[in-house]
Amino acid sequence: MTTLEKAKLWLSDTFDKETRDAVQSLIDSNSLDLEDSFYRELEFGTGGMRGIMGVGTNRLNKYTLGQATQGLANYMLEQFKGEEIKVAIAYDVRHNSKEFGKLVADVLTANGIKVLLFKDHRPTPELSFTVRDKKCNGGIVLTASHNPPEYNGYKVYWNDGAQIVPPNDEAIINEVYSVKFEEIKFNGNDDLIEWIGEEQDDVYIDTCIENSTYQNVGKENLNIVFTSIHGTTYTTIPKALAKAGFKKVDLVKEQMIPSGNFPTVDSPNPEEPAALEMAMDLAKITNADIVIGTDPDGDRLGIAVRNLDGEMQLLNGNQTNTILTYYILHEWQKQGRITGKEFIGSTIVTSDVFYDIAQKFGVECKVGLTGFKWIGKMIREAEGTQKFVCGGEESFGFMTGDFVRDKDSCGSIVLACEIAAWCKANGKTMYQYMIEIYEDLGMYYEGLVNIVRKGKEGAEEIQNMMKNFRENPPKELAGSLVEEVKDFKEQTSLTVSTGDKKVMNDIPKSNVLIYYTQDGTKVCVRPSGTEPKIKFYVSVKDVIKSEADFKDKLKSLEAKIEAVKTDLKLD
Repeated sequence: MTTLEKAKLWLSDTFDKETRDAVQSLIDSNSLDLEDSFYRELEFGTGGMRGIMGVGTNRLNKYTLGQATQGLANYMLEQFKGEEIKVAIAYDVRHNSKEFGKLVADVLTANGIKVLLFKDHRPTPELSFTVRDKKCNGGIVLTASHNPPEYNGYKVYWNDGAQIVPPNDEAIINEVYSVKFEEIKFNGNDDLIEWIGEEQDDVYIDTCIENSTYQNVGKENLNIVFTSIHGTTYTTIPKALAKAGFKKVDLVKEQMIPSGNFPTVDSPNPEEPAALEMAMDLAKITNADIVIGTDPDGDRLGIAVRNLDGEMQLLNGNQTNTILTYYILHEWQKQGRITGKEFIGSTIVTSDVFYDIAQKFGVECKVGLTGFKWIGKMIREAEGTQKFVCGGEESFGFMTGDFVRDKDSCGSIVLACEIAAWCKANGKTMYQYMIEIYEDLGMYYEGLVNIVRKGKEGAEEIQNMMKNFRENPPKELAGSLVEEVKDFKEQTSLTVSTGDKKVMNDIPKSNVLIYYTQDGTKVCVRPSGTEPKIKFYVSVKDVIKSEADFKDKLKSLEAKIEAVKTDLKLD
């Protein structure tokens, strides 16, 4: 079926007049938007369904959301026969999120499913927590994380509070695609909606503090700057920091105003230094020890601390997670809580330093595909045999304990501020503490390159790039021979020097390649599951003996990353 034929199907009486008029306008103008709006159906990626808002099968709208929710309802009614089914729904600050939240609730209640619907914006991790706390069968959050303002999205959680994984995800997708638009039940029953709000915040925040604090040292002397970057955490983080005992918290007031336009930043992504610029400026005035920002749905956190020159510096995700993980395990060790039956969670694109940390403290490091749903899956599968301690991935996500089954900025921020306060009380910065960890384990440093290719042609270009890297892997990177090639699509590991190829079937198939060189450099190539980009994750390492070596070692590792980029023609 051609794109035009697909579009004309949306001119039937199944669709409301506003939708029909918008589709007709696209047809009449014969614009590129017509092709991009209808050439495919929105897919579930690592973060669920995410896309640009508008009319069409490749857009997020009343009908694609309705289809997804009707499919989910059909699956739940089959899976939980005879039960009262409950689903929690949260939504972020994005355009249409509140309306989409009610729309999704209506489809569920029209199918006889009870809904716990947040009254206003709430962070994604609070939704994950609520699913288990309220003994729900599932959860939905309307969010597109840190994507541009024209995006929105839809993430589905199962009864363990984690995002859906196989076999549920594939089964739900099959149900979704079998739903015809005319079969969607939009006429909801408000009697089946229970509204929730601040009382649930308190339960969530108290649990965050309980699971993320180890000592009460120097909290009253720590100077904190926090920004929600116009996102949902204005509802939780200031209250959590106050409850945890932090007295000096300055807020970037202009950015505490929720807005789907994210008016003060180009991108509301705390991975990017520019997103924290206003917070950094405030830190100069307040002489802050730590700056923290969260993304719109409040699951990621960016942390800046004072470097060896006394300047505020944004840590990368691996650095933040290294500090948090090392500290937690050290505290567990002090408390005698490590028995050998504990594990931490990581992902294939995250730094291998976490293997070293796990080994030091006598716990296991489990590694899964990108996305916290895979860490959630590890927790569920290990229940009763192993205790989950903490987990993280390089893209500024971390979770402390298993009370939330997704990355959680609230617990992570409370923990990070405790570490910063403890460091300050002991006459050092968090940055110096990180260097001490590197002296102990070896120094790791990472770089990330994103290549954006939009639309249908962009998707094909990314596909061809992956094909080329798969068929013509680099032989050498930054002067070191490539020794191992892991192909997660083929589920094979090739030792280049011997030609030995082993099967890797402990991790599900995914379109990801990893190259390891003889000197320990690691390069991961992966198309994004939620954005029109291909990502290159570069990790390099060296030995460091003292803080005095740090700056020189950092320069040499940065130069090595640049050399890798040159060899991969990414400059």
